[in-house]
Amino acid sequence: MVLKRRVTIKQVAERTGVSTQTVSRVINGRPDVAADTRQRVLEAIEQLGYQPNALARSLIRRRSHTLGVVTAGLTYIGPAYTLNGITDQAEAMGYSLLLKVLPSFETDEVIPILDALLARQVDGIIWAVSEVGNNHAWMDERLPVLPVPIIFLTMHPQSEVSVVAVDNYLGGRMATEHLLQQGYRRIGHITGPLAWWESRQRMSGWRDALTEVGVEVSDTHWAEGDWSPQSGEAAIQRLLEQYPDMEAVFVANDQMAFGVLSVASRRGLQIPHDLAVVGFDGIPETAYLCPPLTTVHQDLYALGRTAVQHVVAMIEASQHADQETQPAEVTWLKPQLIVRESSIATDHSSNAVGRIDPSVSVFHVSHLRSR
Repeated sequence: MVLKRRVTIKQVAERTGVSTQTVSRVINGRPDVAADTRQRVLEAIEQLGYQPNALARSLIRRRSHTLGVVTAGLTYIGPAYTLNGITDQAEAMGYSLLLKVLPSFETDEVIPILDALLARQVDGIIWAVSEVGNNHAWMDERLPVLPVPIIFLTMHPQSEVSVVAVDNYLGGRMATEHLLQQGYRRIGHITGPLAWWESRQRMSGWRDALTEVGVEVSDTHWAEGDWSPQSGEAAIQRLLEQYPDMEAVFVANDQMAFGVLSVASRRGLQIPHDLAVVGFDGIPETAYLCPPLTTVHQDLYALGRTAVQHVVAMIEASQHADQETQPAEVTWLKPQLIVRESSIATDHSSNAVGRIDPSVSVFHVSHLRSR
């Protein structure tokens, strides 16, 4: 295959009879160009198929219009949704992405990845890795000397650090308060892996909602999973043994809730008559289970989009000497409760589906199914 030579700015200038500086002004949208000259240059650009050299322009402007993104666990649903949001918003705002994928959530091989991103002259970094165990320990060493803005997703807020996160604590409360409103009191919980910050937050929401209405919480009322359906199966079997009078269970993600429903079916337990179930995530498949699963929806696509908007605002602020540096802030995205048949007390009217305290953000079932 013979490659076609790249058209140069000099060729555009020769075609229109103007200087290369004038062509450059047109390309960069400068106002100090006569209207007829601008039109001739634009026509020549189109006819010749000229493509501006993005690398050269970035060197001149000292901006690469590239964001570094660090992620992990793309086989999980959540990180994949978040990355989709990051990708779409970055493209909409004129930024390209340089993606680095950690080998695991708990890796300590972080410094070489940061250095590689900075060597590629990224304008900012989105750290899209959940806080797991001690995987953010590197921050104490590197954040004070990091030359570009960085924003973190899904971690415990810290001073002078910008974070965008779903309010997992609120989601845990919403799930539990919904079950309480249905008349259930003996409510168990299947946690995600407790090394994860999100898991601990959801568990705290469950515990606090029960404690505040005088329901005692015991260690026999919860079991730990690892996000997988298999762990949901194992956890619900442990709970059924150690908490035999349990009426309902809040499960920390939908995948584990699938395992709960599977065990219930094999044991002949009717959902929700024998056991009410609420999940967390709001993945599309939950609408098609039998019965359809009540779940707390977290919009991880919006999480990714919001992260890009915030880091670009930080970049813009840092580019202007007369503008104060964008202050660190925490942005909480509010989850939404989707009420379906898996959690409605059987002595309630079927019209209860989708009804809840209006102070809580809710997706009604009919709205979800119309998508």
